[in-house]
Amino acid sequence: MSETLVITGARMLGENTADIRVENGIITELGTGVSRTGARVIDADGLVALPGLVDLHTHLREPGYEASETILTGTRAAAAGGFTAVFAMPNTEPVADSAGVVEQELALGEAAGYATVQPIGAVTIGQRGERLAELGAMANSRAKVRVFSDDGFCVFDPLIMRRALEYVKSFGGVIAQHAQDPRLTEGAQMNEGTVSAELGLTGWPAVAEESIIARDVLLAEHVGSRLHVCHLSTAGSVDIIRWAKKRGVNVTAEVTPHHLLLTDELVRGYDARYKVNPPLRREEDVLAVREGLADGTIDIVATDHAPHPSENKACEWQAAANGMVGLESALRVVHQAMVQTGQLDWADVARVMSTAPARIGMIAGHGTPLAVGQPAQITLYDQSVAGEFTAADLHGRSQNSPYLGRELPGRVQWTIHHGVVTVADGEVVPELTR
Repeated sequence: MSETLVITGARMLGENTADIRVENGIITELGTGVSRTGARVIDADGLVALPGLVDLHTHLREPGYEASETILTGTRAAAAGGFTAVFAMPNTEPVADSAGVVEQELALGEAAGYATVQPIGAVTIGQRGERLAELGAMANSRAKVRVFSDDGFCVFDPLIMRRALEYVKSFGGVIAQHAQDPRLTEGAQMNEGTVSAELGLTGWPAVAEESIIARDVLLAEHVGSRLHVCHLSTAGSVDIIRWAKKRGVNVTAEVTPHHLLLTDELVRGYDARYKVNPPLRREEDVLAVREGLADGTIDIVATDHAPHPSENKACEWQAAANGMVGLESALRVVHQAMVQTGQLDWADVARVMSTAPARIGMIAGHGTPLAVGQPAQITLYDQSVAGEFTAADLHGRSQNSPYLGRELPGRVQWTIHHGVVTVADGEVVPELTR
């Protein structure tokens, strides 16, 4: 059960100071002189108040891969990072390609309580790229799935992709594509370029991403449907999305925090924490995706939180799994890569990490303004501090963060989900009161 809360002295989107009163999970007063009667008072002096963050791209691993993560541990990690809602990718066991699996995920998220869990359904049965999954059944289920993806695998067959785009039009859904031509990336170990040549590792060329994006924006235009591009990572991809939007194609795109900050130079140490799909790219690509996010070509930041057990990373580079955990560090990385560089302000951060992902994913009660009558999804962030990112900052089951030992700015001090405090004074609440 949510408490009555009064948040005092918060800087709304980093600007004007106000107090916020929350009752029954709703913002009921906003301004100065807000009544504190019967309320738990949260001192937010100097903290940036943001609408609760929304991640459109999270791997929670349950059901099937609970050694890596569970919905409970994953949503605790989400809360620690300031997220109040996460979209769960379908690469589970069984794959989330039916109404039964997505409803199970929804129920597990509701039971955990740390963040709203919105399942993403698979595009094809078993993510095998051969036949469409039960898109309509998942859309009509209690989970009300509206986003579909085979993430981890590209929907490579253009006819299957066309049929999927056509199918979701009937209920306003969106296909989220993992843009990777599998023939051009066979055996790929890192970005194709100078570093891969020097290290003798098979390269993952930028064109493998860009060619699929180019094909799919044309397909989306042809059928008049919605396309979302997952974890865009190259300068050429930014150019294609910019061109498609000018053409009027209904396409949106995301970038991960790690593609905003890290480059393929980090692979020189063969530390498998830096092995990810799509791979870390060149400095030129990092600068291009930052520019694309700043000018609105790229719509959102999404974490692609991908936990793995230690044995899947503590091995030789070629054998290591792709993926990084990112929920706890995302806001801090965006702060460093985009806010400290002057390319985004805090209102922009709210747009790319809350409002826009909620809109793209069509999730009710999230991404709403901090205003009277709106759901109390609130993140309070201290932008004035900085510190080393350590294992103590991780709250999921896996430790495969690329930021361990790195200095990052800021800290999430409070997260409030539907009026329930999930993070207090920088610490995840161990037991939620319902």
